[in-house]
Amino acid sequence: MITIDGSFGEGGGQILRTSLALSLLTGKPFAIDRIRAKRKKPGLLNQHLTAVHAAAQVGEATVHGDSLHSTSLVFEPAGVRPGQYRFDVGTAGSTTLVLQTVLPALVLASGPSQLRLIGGTHNMNAPPFDFLQKAFLPLLERMGPKVEATLDRWGFYPAGGGQVSVNIEPVPALKPIELLDRGKIVRQSACAVVSRLPRHIAEREVDTVRRKLSWPKDWVTTDEVDSSGPGNVVTVEVGSRHVTEWFTGFGRIGVPAEKVAGEVVREVKRYIEAGVPVGEHLADQLILPLALAGAGSFRTLPPSAHTTTNIETVKRFLDAEFEIEQIEREVHEIRVRPSATKN
Repeated sequence: MITIDGSFGEGGGQILRTSLALSLLTGKPFAIDRIRAKRKKPGLLNQHLTAVHAAAQVGEATVHGDSLHSTSLVFEPAGVRPGQYRFDVGTAGSTTLVLQTVLPALVLASGPSQLRLIGGTHNMNAPPFDFLQKAFLPLLERMGPKVEATLDRWGFYPAGGGQVSVNIEPVPALKPIELLDRGKIVRQSACAVVSRLPRHIAEREVDTVRRKLSWPKDWVTTDEVDSSGPGNVVTVEVGSRHVTEWFTGFGRIGVPAEKVAGEVVREVKRYIEAGVPVGEHLADQLILPLALAGAGSFRTLPPSAHTTTNIETVKRFLDAEFEIEQIEREVHEIRVRPSATKN
């Protein structure tokens, strides 16, 4: 039984999700305590419980401690079962974080799977749907599996009600990838979306992006969508020869549209000026698939606490070594290779 301290590193929900994903993949049971100890509301919230229950269904697992606000959990999988699943967070909690939990096992399963996830699709502190669809999944597909994700309905905090459909064609093993150069930037665009809010919010956001990045007007658009409640996001796409990056700003009550857009612009500028292929959030997503492939590397911005914590969690389950080398002030290279010694 692997034991995990949920308070180490950044001390958030990613430790639990990565542990669930790797327990499914390896068949190794684990016990975790002090779950989300460094968050304002520690323990399991609805989206974490949904991730646990989703993993339990996929892995036909025995689970102890799966209750709201629980700070300890024991998870014992029996074996990955591909198939058709419906996972409903029940709140505006993130559907993409639930998907993140079960996807690694299902892309290496014995047969295809179809998922329907209900809840939030565009949440702060979680990968928004567009980021997974446009930035992460194309890279995962280069490693072998085919994953088609569709946004059926938008879901914003606090109303939720969004829906995502995912079709997965698995492979026996993942292939390593190398992302050391992003190549020439070939495409840049921005779009601001509002639901049940005045359209001028979106117009002000894309105008801010356009002015601050010195873009032509035809590179930015606005859109109004239907969802269960009000919401607003502004997204920026930077498409290069070898990779597409996706940046998102979330509208919040009391925060001017110009500030929301300005936050995204700062992320975009930092990424472009660094010259790296992989941004900070995409680096988080690539750690697990590269470890499963047993090899690979990418260049990115200085690793976040999320990334380094994820690496340490992966090492509890897999015999993989990670090397992080600073190439320049804003450029780091992360490499994965098989461990020289077995645990």
